[in-house]
Amino acid sequence: MSDESRQNPEQPESDDSRRTFLKVAAGALGACYAGGIGYPVYRYLASPVEKAESVAAVNEVTVPDATSIPRNAALMFKFGTKPAMLIHHEDDTWTAVSAVCTHLGCTAGYDPQEKRIFCPCHNGVYDAKTGANVSGPPPKPLDRFNVEIVEGKAVVSRA
Repeated sequence: MSDESRQNPEQPESDDSRRTFLKVAAGALGACYAGGIGYPVYRYLASPVEKAESVAAVNEVTVPDATSIPRNAALMFKFGTKPAMLIHHEDDTWTAVSAVCTHLGCTAGYDPQEKRIFCPCHNGVYDAKTGANVSGPPPKPLDRFNVEIVEGKAVVSRA
């Protein structure tokens, strides 16, 4: 036996524990790397499904103090996760429509001078009473909601 092996009889055991540590560390680092890459990919792919489920889960929204909206004016509110607008017309009727333009998803707004819904992105125009697409590039009308005024509040529900 050599002098070196007599002085350090634990040398082979030390090499084994070092190798084991490096294997565990490499495995943990690989798992962290996979999680760091995999989680954002999962969130990206799952997000549309979760959003669709949350939008479908909302069937009714109450807009407080709706009667404080003057005639020929609109109030923007959220229906689920998407913007919508409640319009109080001059004849004291109410309309609620989605504020998401059907062309490219821009947010449209109410134009009280022209009494129309207007999307400034590409000059899309909608009828303020029906949400029908009147001119511009929007391919279809805005989604309409039912409106019921109850004790000064507007109860807006899916049509």
